[in-house]
Order: sequence, then structure tokens, then C-alpha cells
Amino acid sequence: MSRALELAKLGRGHVSPNPMVGCVIVHHQHIIGEGWHRQYGGPHAEVNAVRSVADESLLPESTVYVTLEPCSHYGKTPPCADLLIAKRVKKVIVCNDDPNPLVAGKGLAKLRAAGIEVETGLLAEQGRQLNRRFFTFIEQQRPYLILKWAETADGFMAPADLRPMPISGTLSRQLVHKWRTEEDAILVGTNTARHDNPQLNARLWSGRNPVRIVIDKHLQLPPSLHLFDGSQQTLVYTVLPKDEPDGRANYIPLDPETPFLPQLIADVFRQKIQSVIVEGGAALLESFLNQGLWDEARVFKSPKILGDGLATPLIRGRLADTERVGDDWLMTYRPL
Repeated sequence: MSRALELAKLGRGHVSPNPMVGCVIVHHQHIIGEGWHRQYGGPHAEVNAVRSVADESLLPESTVYVTLEPCSHYGKTPPCADLLIAKRVKKVIVCNDDPNPLVAGKGLAKLRAAGIEVETGLLAEQGRQLNRRFFTFIEQQRPYLILKWAETADGFMAPADLRPMPISGTLSRQLVHKWRTEEDAILVGTNTARHDNPQLNARLWSGRNPVRIVIDKHLQLPPSLHLFDGSQQTLVYTVLPKDEPDGRANYIPLDPETPFLPQLIADVFRQKIQSVIVEGGAALLESFLNQGLWDEARVFKSPKILGDGLATPLIRGRLADTERVGDDWLMTYRPL
């Protein structure tokens, strides 16, 4: 199952909104097949694993290790439970049950009804951690929220005049672009869009660009910004009605009498966006933190000293991980 989880990770950035899934087929303690879900809309992990088996006559005496309950419904591909039944595998061991109502135990029930031995829960916590975006999306009906910022050694995010200035080092910035290929969307507020004029793409890493989400409550941002260049899908959340300009962005008006961020997150969920990196300024990040709207915070601590400037948000969470990235320290926090 550890190997199946390793394989599942290879789908990161390619399978959303599907979960990452890996599969290993074992015959008499020897691995005879491996596979993972490589691309959204493509064959699932079980299909790829079965296809990799050189001698399918071994399958009736084989055990299938899969990180998520085999699907039982027709989606973009046929049900994986039906495939395993057709191949007459002996046993299926599952890491996590699938919370998707379309599956939710039906795949396991199909296998058992066909006489296949089924076990569940092996390395379940590791599986939930791997697919935490998927589980959050299905179980909490919202996207997984990652807050990200860089700060100086003396606790500032930007100079006092807010001029664009790199805080983190080159390797850290490249890592951020890698993250962008792995998440569905990236969000900034009005001030960050105006002062930094960011592109919010993954130009420093190979992979897909995220959906850009911009908060522009009062439609103050000029159309000349990179965010409106039409190169990526861009959602603009506002409290004022506005027609879509030239197809370069989709403007979504929210109710001005209702709390803004919960409305935005609910609409992002409706857009089937499973994860969001929030790269906004201090005020926006503090709003997410103060309202408890976060699952993970990734903070780069730079050795630079500013002496004065825009103070970093106050985070109340537990430090889950620390690692060195070039000259910076990357600290990952999770809610208490």
C-alpha cells in the first residue's frame, strides 16, 4: 500500500477534480502489476495496473492494493469494480473508502457480492493526507484552502511603500510555481493585483496554469493588468454587476449584504475548483485566518531584514513541518 500511495502521487496536478489513486497487484508476494490515475478523463489506476500485468492468468490468485475504493459507476470511464470482478481477482485491499455519493461503499459492496475478499483502512491516515483536497471538497463542500506568503526575518511582507520587492529566494519562488501546477486555482486581492501586477502563472515550472481568482469588490482594477490578458481562466469576484469584458475574465457579483469570503468560497466550490492557494496581501490573509477559512499555511522565512514595512499576518496554528529551501526556511502550519 505504501507503494500504491507513492504511485498515486504521480498524478498530482493532472487528475483534479478526481482524487490521486495508485494500484499495486501482488501474486504470491511478488508485484506483477502497477498503475496510477495519470490524467483526468483517462483510465483509472486499477485499469492501468491490470494492463501492466504480463500474464493475466495470475489475476485469480492475486491481491489488488488500491488507495481508494474502486468506483462502481459509469463516469468518464467504466466502473473499476466491474473490471476487477471480470478479472476474478482473489482479494482487494483498500486504503480509503470513497466519500463521493456516487461510490460511497457501492464499489466495495459489488466486490463482496461477487465473492471477492475485501479489506479496508490500510494506511488510511496517509491516504487521507494524500487526498486531503478531495476529501475536503466532498465532505465539507468547499475547496481546500492554502495560505501562502513570504516574510523577512524581522516580520515584514513588503516595504512600507508597498513597492514590489522579492522577499524569498530564487529556489523558493520556483517551488511556488511548482505548487501552482498542483492546485486548481490561485487567489489575490485588489491591492496585490494593483501594486504587484502579478501574472499568477507557472512560468518557472512545467505544468498547467491555475485558474486565477481576483477580488475586485468595487471594480477598481484597470484592464491593462496581466490578470486580464486572457491567457488563463480568470474569475473576478465583486459586489457590483458588470458585463464580461472581451471574454478575458468572468465577473461574478456577490451579495453586498452577506459576508464576502464565505460567498466567494461557496461559488468557487460550485465552479468545481478543489483547491485554492491564497497569495493575497496581509489584510486578505488575515481575513482568511480570522474567519477560520484555511487548511494549511505555507510561510517562507527569509534572512532579509527590512526594518519597517507591511507586517505579516498573525497565525494561530500548529507548526506541522519545517524545511530548508535555499537561504529560506519553509514553515507549514495547520489549524489547531
